[in-house]
Amino acid sequence: MSVFLWLAEIKRRVPMHSPRSFLSRVGPLSKPGLLPWCATKHPGWSKLFLGSACGGNFTNVITKKCQRGQKSQKKPSYLGPLDSSWQERLADVVTPLWRLSYEEQLKVKFEAQKKILQRLESYLQKLNGVNVTTSAPRVEGLSCLLHPIIPSPVINGYRNKSTFSVNRGPDGNPKTVGYYLGTWRDRSIVCVRSNHLKNIPEKHSQVAQYYEVFLRQSPLEPCLLFHEGGYWRELIVRTNSQGHTMAIITFHPQELKQEELGVQKEAIKKFFTTGPGAVCDLTSLYFQESTVTRCSHQQSPYQLLFGEPHLFEDLLGLKIRISPDAFFQINTAGAEVLYRTVGELSRVNSNTILLDICCGTGVIGLSLAQYASQILGIELVEQAVEDARWTAAFNGITNCEFHTGRAEKILPQLLKSKEDGQVIAVVNPARAGLRKNGLSGGSSHSKLQGYPHTDFCFLQAPW
Repeated sequence: MSVFLWLAEIKRRVPMHSPRSFLSRVGPLSKPGLLPWCATKHPGWSKLFLGSACGGNFTNVITKKCQRGQKSQKKPSYLGPLDSSWQERLADVVTPLWRLSYEEQLKVKFEAQKKILQRLESYLQKLNGVNVTTSAPRVEGLSCLLHPIIPSPVINGYRNKSTFSVNRGPDGNPKTVGYYLGTWRDRSIVCVRSNHLKNIPEKHSQVAQYYEVFLRQSPLEPCLLFHEGGYWRELIVRTNSQGHTMAIITFHPQELKQEELGVQKEAIKKFFTTGPGAVCDLTSLYFQESTVTRCSHQQSPYQLLFGEPHLFEDLLGLKIRISPDAFFQINTAGAEVLYRTVGELSRVNSNTILLDICCGTGVIGLSLAQYASQILGIELVEQAVEDARWTAAFNGITNCEFHTGRAEKILPQLLKSKEDGQVIAVVNPARAGLRKNGLSGGSSHSKLQGYPHTDFCFLQAPW
């Protein structure tokens, strides 16, 4: 597990025009007081720096380091049977450090993070009014302290959620279930089975394998490109530590009538209950009709074909409910370490109002509720908010509120009512990051301006 923890104190009447200026007051640290920089002027960040240091493009940094000196391979002019070369190429894309021992992987990640911080420091030093102090603990080559990366308790097969695509395999069969190689732009997409990947649990690979079996006996074609027709689309598999398994199948209805859709739903249900797929022992099977690349439960409801509607997970002494559409950290054991670390660094106490932005199922806030005065969670996905509320009620947690909607719309009103308290905000955004106006609000002042003693803790966990 690799974690970035960004903490920043936002003072009263300090204009924060954008995330760029926000980052001028941000530094990676493990305890308050280790930030060596004090910016007094808005920096002119370059897009290049923001792309590497702030854009979350961490895999590219690592991959370039590992592949340095290697000759680039030409795209194959033809496809052939699946062999070890295809599997290795997929592993290089999905798990670029798989050839290294875990200890070596952590070293590579540490050096990559260190270089990002050095670059950040270099930019800050060039700004007018920036003073770099050296009295705080530091790491060689940096003016701040960078702790070693915290290792994940589970190394292999740790994913509790996997998304499998459907497309042409190396043998040309369009009903292949796996992960993509190539790009749509180059029209070089190949779907390679992922059962050899070290981060995918055997159960996930098993469900994907039997979904492929079902597709190849189905009279309906897969939907590879929307404008070309086809029906069967991706598969999502979710599991918990008790071995329960939820499968979600996405289907493009095209022009099918409801009776025809019913036939297909019954076919996939029968396959996984009494047919060959019964060996997967699914706890639940969902079916979603979708005419777009990705849509939420509100846009197109998840239809439960059989089984339990939710998964449940035990985490830090809490029983967590997880809906098919809800976010939950992909590495359960690693999440426990992550959340403990957040608790230590944030120094939540009985006077603290913890603001959990992009909270998903609310686990960060719920895990710290016993130490805080109040927990306020904000999440866009309604199912996840319902899960958070259920989890709070089931575990007897009464000092929590969870709100559905966009953070930039909900934050101002929430914070307006909490002006007298100390607010610590934890942000664990989606892959795309926190929207720009989530901090700036599109105005000349931050939505958090005027609320003193507000600390931010940004999390990034590139597993």
